[in-house]
Amino acid sequence: MAKYLLLKHYRGAPEPPNDVPMTEWAPEEVSAHIRYMNDFADRLAESGEFVASYALSESGTWVRYDGDGRPPLTRGPFSEDKDLVAGGMIIDTATYERALELAAELSAAPGAGGEPIGEWLELRPFLESPPAD
Repeated sequence: MAKYLLLKHYRGAPEPPNDVPMTEWAPEEVSAHIRYMNDFADRLAESGEFVASYALSESGTWVRYDGDGRPPLTRGPFSEDKDLVAGGMIIDTATYERALELAAELSAAPGAGGEPIGEWLELRPFLESPPAD
């Protein structure tokens, strides 16, 4: 088994076919989308492939260490479009091909008009161990 992150972006990924922002969806469309995501996660929990999922807001703050005894340095909130992460799901699958299959299925979540979003998801494997020197 290998863990993968199915990373959802607000913006910055290639434009999906159903590219209507969720803020413009009808309440029942939002509910249908969330229900699809929850049903998907429940099914993967039953098969032992679900690890965790999360959703993130569009705002955030950049933070970094600024030296001993000094407060953290912050900037923001500002992000370039390519840096906006909407959320993600961690899965644990037997093969890379299965991870691809699940990512494609999650991409079909309903959006505006009840049609599949067809959003691009970034599939990223977790490192199993630190890279060798």
